[in-house]
Amino acid sequence: YPRFSGTSVPRDFVEFPSQVNEMWADWPEVLANYARHYETGELLPKEMLEKALEAQKFNEGYRTTEYVAASLLDQAWHQRAAGDVPTDTIAFEKQVLADTGMDFAPVPPRYRSTYFSHIMGGYSAGYYSYIWSEVLDADAVAWFKENGGMKRENGEHFRATLLSRGGSKEAMQLYRDFAGRNPEVRHLLERRGLADTDN
Repeated sequence: YPRFSGTSVPRDFVEFPSQVNEMWADWPEVLANYARHYETGELLPKEMLEKALEAQKFNEGYRTTEYVAASLLDQAWHQRAAGDVPTDTIAFEKQVLADTGMDFAPVPPRYRSTYFSHIMGGYSAGYYSYIWSEVLDADAVAWFKENGGMKRENGEHFRATLLSRGGSKEAMQLYRDFAGRNPEVRHLLERRGLADTDN
């Protein structure tokens, strides 16, 4: 039954499992197994890890804004009626960016319409899926932390309610079955340094 297996899930869900599994790379329990000095075997100092993680937040405002602008532009192209194709690509793009509040000259969209290859083929109207997968990923990481972190029962719950289900249920229902709630975007904003982690 191909529709129940592999990547036979919606485009905006397919990246989520791999992204959430990447979270373990910098967890202390996992890091201790590989992040060691090649000569002395000394563990990576906690301060160095914290600096590296903090550095990941550099320029996130720019990166997030250019990505969202490109995603909105992609949606605008694909929400046109079949007979309503703009004749002036640049003018259309400019209008879309203005209408969505994304016409900020210092941060242009990641891809302009004339070379935005993701707006064709399998990604049509789906460029937003990368950041949506990150929303799910960041929320799932928060769920693991809220529930005691790296514990066998948490991994089993994740596998049983989500990873092993494929396309057997609607993707958001699979997520709700796992987390017991809808995902919250604040976890991604906090990860990117774009929101106050205390609120």
